[in-house]
Amino acid sequence: MTDEGKTGRDRDQGSGPGPVPSGCIVERKVMVPMRDGVRLATDIYRPAASGAGTPAPGPFPVILERTPYDRDAKSLRSAITRKDPRPRSRAETAAAFVARGYIVAIQDCRGRYSSEGTFTKYTLEGEDGYDSLVWLLAQQWCDGRIGTMGLSYNAHVQAALACLDPPGLAAMILDSGGFANAYQGGIRQGGAFELKQLTWAHKHARLSPQAKAEPLVAAALDAEDIAAWMGRLPWRRGHSPLSAVPEYEDYILEQWSHGSFDSYWKKLGLWTEGWYASFSDVPSIHISSWYDPYPRTATSNYMALSRLKKSPCRLVLGPWTHGNRSLGYSGEVDFGSEATLDGSLAEDYDEYRLRWFDRWLKGIGNGVEAESPVSYFLMGGGSGRRNEAGRMEHGGRWKRAADWPIPGTRYTNYYLHADLSLSAEAPADGSACLSYQFDPSHPVPSIGGTITSGEPVMVGGAFDQVEGERFFGSRKPYLPLAARDDILVFETAVLEQAIEVTGPISARLWISSDCPDTDFTIKLVDVYPPNPDYPRGFAMNVADGILRVRYRDSWEEPRLMEPGRIYEILVEAFPTSDLFAAGHRLRLDISSSNFPHFDVNPNSGEAEGSSRLSRVATNTVHLDKNHPSALILPLVPGGGAA
Repeated sequence: MTDEGKTGRDRDQGSGPGPVPSGCIVERKVMVPMRDGVRLATDIYRPAASGAGTPAPGPFPVILERTPYDRDAKSLRSAITRKDPRPRSRAETAAAFVARGYIVAIQDCRGRYSSEGTFTKYTLEGEDGYDSLVWLLAQQWCDGRIGTMGLSYNAHVQAALACLDPPGLAAMILDSGGFANAYQGGIRQGGAFELKQLTWAHKHARLSPQAKAEPLVAAALDAEDIAAWMGRLPWRRGHSPLSAVPEYEDYILEQWSHGSFDSYWKKLGLWTEGWYASFSDVPSIHISSWYDPYPRTATSNYMALSRLKKSPCRLVLGPWTHGNRSLGYSGEVDFGSEATLDGSLAEDYDEYRLRWFDRWLKGIGNGVEAESPVSYFLMGGGSGRRNEAGRMEHGGRWKRAADWPIPGTRYTNYYLHADLSLSAEAPADGSACLSYQFDPSHPVPSIGGTITSGEPVMVGGAFDQVEGERFFGSRKPYLPLAARDDILVFETAVLEQAIEVTGPISARLWISSDCPDTDFTIKLVDVYPPNPDYPRGFAMNVADGILRVRYRDSWEEPRLMEPGRIYEILVEAFPTSDLFAAGHRLRLDISSSNFPHFDVNPNSGEAEGSSRLSRVATNTVHLDKNHPSALILPLVPGGGAA
């Protein structure tokens, strides 16, 4: 079926695609065969022949986007630009590329919307992507050069296919995804399970072909209260809000129960790190942001590929939540109008992508290869006052660098002391420690952070670290997190000069517990002094991390603790970039839960995802000269200098 400049409707889905702009021809729902005979629904957008309702013969370079989110749907993030902030249909986005002389192919992933087969999240995308490129290459309108693009899952599928080095692949733009290692960012982190997988599964099970075809399945999913189910963890097979759609329940329980870094996590689609040697040597852009689940993914992929491959590699890191590169704010914090990617690094996001593809798919000399390999947004430097939109003005600016980590970075210890101070001076006391009780039935609520796909249960971004009705698990009277007795709060003295912290954050802690297993969490916080808008000041979350202590020595071979024994552990957070201004304090929060961002450790030592027992743990951080617990910060020389 071919349309030109008019609205079509996919009768099989019952919901139609957007209008196709003039000058663009679309062939709808072309069923592209995979190696196992399953066919994937693909829309092909082609330039129209001048003055005719037929496609121009070409050949043309092709841009492929593969998605589980409906090839016909409007995009709420990936197509929005600052110049055009409305959600656009994929047809409109494709038309912008067609007008520049490209063919665009947009494909439903296996088992989603109009594509055949069974959906298994992440792990079949490599082969399907490879086969799709082979099919495109065989079409007479393809000139042999194919680029890929896409956000989130649509970036994960790109990394998966590139691991197989498919023929024809010539350039990539991976936006907020492309798992370097899903075990350490995206599904699990530090041994803990990211509960956004649960909220994503519930939402998209409702949009699955099974739910669309069977009203009783749809009704069963609609009847489930996902927030209520968060209070009944872990879920059990046949007794979960996903039991009406067993394939979704199956993959969730697989992810949850595979706590160790075993062969499950080394599959194609989950572990790009294991495939770097075979990864396609093509120009690539890796985009992420400080409040996204994927800055570790983006930096890991950039560091490996920029060193192993000959092709140009770029890294872009902004201050946004997942995929929201055209917004200058995150949560309740504003970073300024120049914080967006479009308008700062390019005229708009379409133009940014087109310049990359023009250079590497068409050979147009537009100078992109001469641009700085790394562009990152340094948060901070704002007034700290509330703006007209009700957000705290934190400010910031873009910086350029020759590599990542930033050349000249100094990893500096800030030691924890028994008086709850944080300083560059090592402890002198020989027996200092601080303890707290961690009750799994009353976990520390997640207030922002590197969260996506968590609605309606949780939200990512930068927030004042105060409990509130909008944050799941908060309890009245909604006090600052620092007031809880299960959080150790360490602060520097008021800073006399600005400090730029850019890079991965970690804490080397000496700990003990009276339980066989527990978690330790860290959170880096930028503490503003009081002002008329924020009389208590503003404690902005910058980065956070977690470690399930059974994995302290090995991700492959977990070991429970001996109660009372002291262990040295490393808790890692994702990379960030923040200017801690003069007059502020730098704060480190240590606790044992961050819920519902991560599942809660029951402290019982039971197998992952199947616990039935729960214990209150007394957890201790040791702070003496023989056990010098410290926050490790990547300090960039020059502080506030441009």
